[in-house]
Amino acid sequence: MTTLFISDLHLEESRPDITEAFLGFLDGKASGVDQLYILGDFFEAWIGDDERTPLQEQIATALRKLRDNGTRIFLMHGNRDFLIGQDFCDRAGATLLDDPTVIDLYGTPTLLMHGDSLCTADVEYQKFRANMRNPQWQQMILQRPLKDRQQMARQLREISMAKNQGKEEFIMDVTPEEVVKDLETHGVQRMIHGHTHRPAVHELTANGSPAKRIVLGDWDKNAWWLEAEPGKEEPELFKEPL
Repeated sequence: MTTLFISDLHLEESRPDITEAFLGFLDGKASGVDQLYILGDFFEAWIGDDERTPLQEQIATALRKLRDNGTRIFLMHGNRDFLIGQDFCDRAGATLLDDPTVIDLYGTPTLLMHGDSLCTADVEYQKFRANMRNPQWQQMILQRPLKDRQQMARQLREISMAKNQGKEEFIMDVTPEEVVKDLETHGVQRMIHGHTHRPAVHELTANGSPAKRIVLGDWDKNAWWLEAEPGKEEPELFKEPL
């Protein structure tokens, strides 16, 4: 029995090395595991389930094969692919998770998040996040022609890259007080998230007791995953070069 967690693959046509590594991951490490959790930014951009590019169809088919072989797949929105909908999940055999979600991970309640909501020092981004997670805003965007949405995605990416270059590192990392707040709100001692591209295991205190925050890595130069098994005290982070 094994559960795997990944995030921040940022799959896109211009990075076939990441796609190849992920497909190999599905055929190798993920083959036969109980559960695979994908905690956001799975794709570099997503403008609606109606786009259906060859890459998107290839990934959906690979995930469906894994699901048909018995692995349950769970998918959470990130800040780049928040428009992934039920149609894609049905094709991929995945279950869409709310952000945040608490699961029972082999007897330990564990809070799963993408992680962008923890970066509260970035006030400008949090305002943008609130808008893009609004169902009415999303519906309005999805009603626009596909070409308009493709152009919008390119513009948003350029704006985001330009703004991030001028931000201090602490602004783009999590706010420690927000981490504790979320752990205590959900009454748990363990959190798993991605987004920050700073893979690590952090020890802290929440609810008056020791707690842990596990950060998943992004798939750029390495493939990162977290592996949990029953009987093991804590999940373990792994990486392999792409």
